[in-house]
Amino acid sequence: MEVILKEDVVNLGHRGDVVKVADGYGRNFLLPRKLAMQATEANKTVIEQMKTASARRAVTEKAQAEVLVSLLEPMVLTFTRKSGEAGHLFGSVTSGDIAAELTSKGFEIDRRKIQLAEPLKSIGDFFIPIKVYRDVTAHVKVIVVGEATTDAPATEPAAVAAAE
Repeated sequence: MEVILKEDVVNLGHRGDVVKVADGYGRNFLLPRKLAMQATEANKTVIEQMKTASARRAVTEKAQAEVLVSLLEPMVLTFTRKSGEAGHLFGSVTSGDIAAELTSKGFEIDRRKIQLAEPLKSIGDFFIPIKVYRDVTAHVKVIVVGEATTDAPATEPAAVAAAE
């Protein structure tokens, strides 16, 4: 079955591409979700018009994405988590945590656009890529800090009392 993609589909193609897919995949997944339409002659002419409009829209979207990158690049996010002595966290910093912090700073970034291979589980500085648009990626600095332990001041007076 040949279909024309209405939206970008991962591992299949971009908006406006004519692709050949299995009948069941097209009929049961792509068509009901309005991700594609059947590739008929009438639809192909409509798609040509959509491609020209899409090209114009892509230029403006890319320009907006580059402006967003210029705002995100100097951003530094700091997370404080409980940690062990070796610098390993008792939890982790996930892409959801980063997205929530960006939302609190006024940026609406979907957590799936944050390209974090695995959650951050150690203390340190990290540069996290955020895919803002197809070919536009921002790198945000994330600092993970260990939470200050409150046990240290409590043991000092006991040590002073034992010394007297």
